[in-house]
Amino acid sequence: MARGLKTRGTNGVTEFPMNSLKKDEGGGRQPKIGSLSNRPVSIPCVSVSPSADFAPVTYPDARSFRQRFGLLIPATNTTMEHELWSIIFANQERDGLAGVGLHTSPVLTPRPDVSSAEGVEQYRLQFLGGVESAVKAALLAAPQYMIMGMSLEHIISGIGPIRATMSQIEQYCDLSWATWHDAVQAALDCYGAKRIGLLTPFEQAGNKSASRMFEDLGFEVVASFGFACGNTQHIAHIPDWAKEKAVMEMVSENNSLDAIVQCGTNMSMIDVTQKLEPMIDVPILGINQVVLWYALRESGFRGPLCGGGRLLREF
Repeated sequence: MARGLKTRGTNGVTEFPMNSLKKDEGGGRQPKIGSLSNRPVSIPCVSVSPSADFAPVTYPDARSFRQRFGLLIPATNTTMEHELWSIIFANQERDGLAGVGLHTSPVLTPRPDVSSAEGVEQYRLQFLGGVESAVKAALLAAPQYMIMGMSLEHIISGIGPIRATMSQIEQYCDLSWATWHDAVQAALDCYGAKRIGLLTPFEQAGNKSASRMFEDLGFEVVASFGFACGNTQHIAHIPDWAKEKAVMEMVSENNSLDAIVQCGTNMSMIDVTQKLEPMIDVPILGINQVVLWYALRESGFRGPLCGGGRLLREF
């Protein structure tokens, strides 16, 4: 053992300052059943001996000592990682999200123009063509669970093709994934919601494709509004007052909505959610907080969480 790492306990026995030591079991896994998906979720052990001087004792990551999440986002996305970290940092209690870390890998999307059908198709090819490299990069940080930070319904139409695409992506690693289509269905089911209002940053075709996904999942899209952003980077610049106005219009039109659902991971929704939910008495399910909620619950984090709206507190 390297000098200077030992401390002498009051009983004269050598002790170590970290309380999460465990024997090296060769990267064993913790199998469990996801509480939302009812599917097997296998969380690999990522504790290691940092050098030969420490062996055979293994240590967890000093910062991400409870869970490492790998996050894939389009390279133009400046919002999702920020929002997920804001929830993590708002819940740093021991029974909250202390020791949870994100390890983000961007998918290169050098042509962010989605103002036309041709632009959306080019963006689809860029994103799906870059996913494998991004997954390989994310795996270098040895994550234990993956998060897909993309509204696939913008570039793929229909829940069948969306699931088929994710099945191919899941072949790139043996980790479990949180996806928007799985997460939002679980969240809506928690509320028994059927009639939804849909808010997106997409153009008309993208909005139609998003509506189709929810209809395929068995929900009725009663109202929808799209901001028609022609560039994926510009989505981050939609002001909160415009989102608030769109939400209030949807709930004030006697639509009898069970929930408001927001697509587009580069569209910030946390502040709007926390401001409007108490006013309208309807859950607002923004993609970023919903996907993180799903990833956490599937990974065994059960406690109520603040900073992300009703869903994270109530379920």
